[in-house]
Amino acid sequence: MPDVNRGDRPLSPFMFGTYYRPQITSMSSIMTRITGCGLLVGALLVIWWFIAAATGPEAFATADGFLTSWFGDLVMFLSLWALWYHSLAGLRHLYWDTGRGLEIHVAERLGWACIGGSIVLTVLTALIV
Repeated sequence: MPDVNRGDRPLSPFMFGTYYRPQITSMSSIMTRITGCGLLVGALLVIWWFIAAATGPEAFATADGFLTSWFGDLVMFLSLWALWYHSLAGLRHLYWDTGRGLEIHVAERLGWACIGGSIVLTVLTALIV
C-alpha cells in the first residue's frame, strides 16, 4: 500500500484531542443497558422476599430485615429510578422506531428528557408511595 500522507487527521474517533468525548446519546444508550441489568438485581431481591415469606417466619425476618435496612432501601430506591429510566428510554426507542426524532439535536434533547424525567418520576413515586 502506498505511503499516503494523512495530514493531521486522527486515525479513529477515540483519538480526537486526547480522548473521545462522550456524548449524551451514547451515554443514555449505555445507561439503558446498565439500568436493565440493575432491574434484575432489584427483581431478584423482591423474589427472595416473596420466597422467604412463603418459607417461614425466620426466613422472612431475614429477608425483610435486609430489604428494610438502609442498604435495602437504597437498592430499592435505585431500582425504582432504573425502572423509570428504562421505561422512558424504551418510549424514546419506540418513538425512534417511527422514523422520527433521529436528528442529533432532538436525540440529545430526548436523552436529557429521559434523565430528568426519570429523576422527577422517581422522587414523585417515592413521595407518594
